[in-house]
Amino acid sequence: MNLTLWIVAGVLAFAYLMGGLGKVIVPKEKIAAFGPSARWTDDFSAGSVKAIGGLEVLGAVGLILPAALDVAPVLVPLAAVGLALIMVGAVITRARRDEFKFMAFDLVYLVLAGFVAWGRFGPESFTV
Repeated sequence: MNLTLWIVAGVLAFAYLMGGLGKVIVPKEKIAAFGPSARWTDDFSAGSVKAIGGLEVLGAVGLILPAALDVAPVLVPLAAVGLALIMVGAVITRARRDEFKFMAFDLVYLVLAGFVAWGRFGPESFTV
């Protein structure tokens, strides 16, 4: 179970790091031009898109570094909860925009983040 949690956290960290950096670095208009799956940016200001990206980057770092460095490893499940909350917002945004086919990916990320939070708060907690 511990290995599975590390793998899922690593995959999530990579995905959120890349996606978050993209939102922070790339202008909102260029993100929206990526295609129909990125049209959600129409509902948010440029600053909000960058803030979402920044939170995703922080969440990605929080999934790995605290446990890897053994410095405040309780931050790992908290980061997972934060990322799950971001995905709840993504699902709500997709539902409001009737983008149900794109919502599937958001739900997968939500479930995976929830799994890491559950695992690190519960059966495979870093506390002794």
